[in-house]
Amino acid sequence: MPKAYSQDLRERVIEAVEAGQTRHAAAVRFKVSVSSAIRWVQRWQQSGETTAKPRGGSASPLEDHQAVLLSLADEQPDLTLDEFCGVLRQREIVTSRVSLCRFFGRHGLSFKKNRARQRAATRRRGRAARALAAGSAQP
Repeated sequence: MPKAYSQDLRERVIEAVEAGQTRHAAAVRFKVSVSSAIRWVQRWQQSGETTAKPRGGSASPLEDHQAVLLSLADEQPDLTLDEFCGVLRQREIVTSRVSLCRFFGRHGLSFKKNRARQRAATRRRGRAARALAAGSAQP
């Protein structure tokens, strides 16, 4: 997403309009879009503000339950996200698996399998199988 125009530029456009220029002329003069100049002047006339509006997302409702979620993750580290949803539903905290995944990601927790819990894997294609395949490819 592009950055907001500088505060100085916004003020110069508004001052030019105050001095008698039209919004269109001020936009052309300062090389900004006409719609930006119109919005800046309207906002200044309505509220007196010239600063850019704050940008960014909202906070997750799960942040209100941060202590509960993190303590539950410490107490029962083997729960899956679906099981977490079930436990939270019993505590009357309504959420989804995706929201929980994002919450735990922001707080540095992941639910990937660790090496201690994985079964021994079978070797799929060892050196002998590769050599045999390479040898059969030649005429």
